[in-house]
Amino acid sequence: MADTVIRVENLGKKYVIGHQKQERYTALRDVLAEKAGSLGQIFSRNGHREDPTHEDFWALKDVSFEIKQGDRVGIIGRNGAGKSTLLKILSRITEPTEGRISINGRVASLLEVGTGFHPELTGRENIYLNGAILGMSKREIRRKFDEIVDFAEVEKFLDTPVKRYSSGMYVRLAFAVAAHLEPEILVVDEVLAVGDAQFQNKCLGKMEDVAEKEGRTVLFVSHNLQAVRRLTHSCILLERGSVKDSGNPEGVIQSYQSAFNENTLKGRKYLSSCSGDNDAFVYSADILCDTQESYLYWGCSVEFQFLLINKKKRSDLSFSFQIIDIFTQQPVCHFWFLNSDTRIDHELGCLSPGYYTLRCKIPKLRIYMGCYSLTTWLSSRKENTLLEKLSDICPFEISMNNFVRHNYEWVPGTCTYLDEFTWCIEQENEFYE
Repeated sequence: MADTVIRVENLGKKYVIGHQKQERYTALRDVLAEKAGSLGQIFSRNGHREDPTHEDFWALKDVSFEIKQGDRVGIIGRNGAGKSTLLKILSRITEPTEGRISINGRVASLLEVGTGFHPELTGRENIYLNGAILGMSKREIRRKFDEIVDFAEVEKFLDTPVKRYSSGMYVRLAFAVAAHLEPEILVVDEVLAVGDAQFQNKCLGKMEDVAEKEGRTVLFVSHNLQAVRRLTHSCILLERGSVKDSGNPEGVIQSYQSAFNENTLKGRKYLSSCSGDNDAFVYSADILCDTQESYLYWGCSVEFQFLLINKKKRSDLSFSFQIIDIFTQQPVCHFWFLNSDTRIDHELGCLSPGYYTLRCKIPKLRIYMGCYSLTTWLSSRKENTLLEKLSDICPFEISMNNFVRHNYEWVPGTCTYLDEFTWCIEQENEFYE
């Protein structure tokens, strides 16, 4: 369909930021001196007064684009890029400072958990309230009522005030209302991150149906680039309040990732700030793979590399690390250092003082798409003590890289099996005090 439902022309939104010096107390002389200075600026020759306590901040500047009916558009960018501000203006929650917006159709917005809900009203009453806000008749709401309740799975608590709902129940009902009351334009911000994995999958499927089968327009803001790839067929990249790129989702996402490619690749490396007081510690950790993209591919060859510093001769060191889901903080894989001769001992063997590189090579890292980090443990088995633990180091992202298989369903924070991995240890040089 070629009809334009949203047209944005030279849109801008300005906020005034206040800067106030914090003091323990303000004396009368300070107040009088400030007022005298203000009068001096007012009666100065040019009559112009600059207020150092206030600053103009443009959250959006010269933003222009068009969206056709039935489009599924992703809006991506870093925190503070202006994504939520743009959606609030499109939803008529706030007014633009400059520019023009034309919207043809009813807009249903889900910008925060429970947008448009009254906390004192029950779930049943809020369904009718939200429907009325969206311009639906009571007959239309009643016709969709059972579908909304079934989708939200809150039938047991339907006559309970929503202020007693959990955040997950809140967002389930809010999304169900917004998606089922037939608005021409559905605007969804990052709120789906509140729901569990099953509900997120359910919502993405519903938004696909809304756009494909019912021909409605969907604007979707998310930091989950995999969800953006799955749901949208066009994308807008915002940077510092302006449109940096737009077009095919894959191309725009690559543009977004390449802009921070160097920093993200650096993020995959950890360098210790340890003072060196420990007898043994991990000096650095790095993730090496067969791609220089800012994210790893599902099934790619990966090598986890750790530089260990040992200051005295010992044969009781034990090392292991986990891959941790950043959002759930749950481990998805655990690796111990296994001596190649015994395959049962977790110790590193007898180490003289020196620098050692530990390598864990995985031919195919089959972890489902998501964001992960590493946690390491270095222990003394003889003393039964933990010498060092590092948490949330070397963050990385797994992409499916257009991988497709029949009956594949994405469940965040889970993994399939790992191919056989190999450990090796190499002494780099001796350690000298």
